[in-house]
Amino acid sequence: MPNELTLRVSPEVAATPEFLRKEVERVLRGKGLLQPEEIRGIHVRRRSIDARGRTAVMQLQVQVFGPGEEAEWAAMQRAWNEPRAVYLPEYPDVREAEEVHIVGAGPAGLFAALRLLEQGVKPVVWERGKDVRERVKDLKGINVNHVVNPDSNYCFGEGGAGTYSDGKLYTRAKKRGDVRRILELLVGFGAVPEILVEAHPHIGTNKLPKIIAAMRECILAHGGAGAFWASGGGCGAGGDWGWGFSLYCWIGCFGG
Repeated sequence: MPNELTLRVSPEVAATPEFLRKEVERVLRGKGLLQPEEIRGIHVRRRSIDARGRTAVMQLQVQVFGPGEEAEWAAMQRAWNEPRAVYLPEYPDVREAEEVHIVGAGPAGLFAALRLLEQGVKPVVWERGKDVRERVKDLKGINVNHVVNPDSNYCFGEGGAGTYSDGKLYTRAKKRGDVRRILELLVGFGAVPEILVEAHPHIGTNKLPKIIAAMRECILAHGGAGAFWASGGGCGAGGDWGWGFSLYCWIGCFGG
């Protein structure tokens, strides 16, 4: 098992690998644990900032890998450098599988679709608004022309209401479930690995749309389907994520 340390250091030390290593070496020597030459790797597993005093302090939870832990350190490095291979499961092809229909391509809908895919069930996702790229045009219409598309705006569309806010990913809920697994999936689809470390992870609005699109592409690539209502066009539930469907198609595809 790696040695685990809790450190309180300056922001400069936390941001500089050389300075952080010297601090880790100092603490390990004081505890009579590893010698500097025995350290195989250092991984910051949790990082938060304490700004209550006059000087901000970074609190770090650090894992230090020593002799005999080379394989664990290599696995940690691989997770950081190849997150898609490490964090995304081997999704099966579900083209011929039983279908489950999901209304809404917000966070709950997208992650429900991915979970169904993982379980070998074909997800069919219906979304009132437009895809993340098309939504940008409607947001410009709001900000520049003061025209609101009731079906495609800051609230409605692929990715949900948070896609174009600011991308923060923390919750105060106590019954949160496996939050880390959600963060790992986001990293697998393109978020920076730092969100697995930060106490208040933040993807960023500039990056989130590409991650949402990557989720949709993964669902489609493995046989899932869906459609965007607001974009117009035909029903796409037969195999593609169609660019929209009419109310008649909505009712027809659900057997109404």
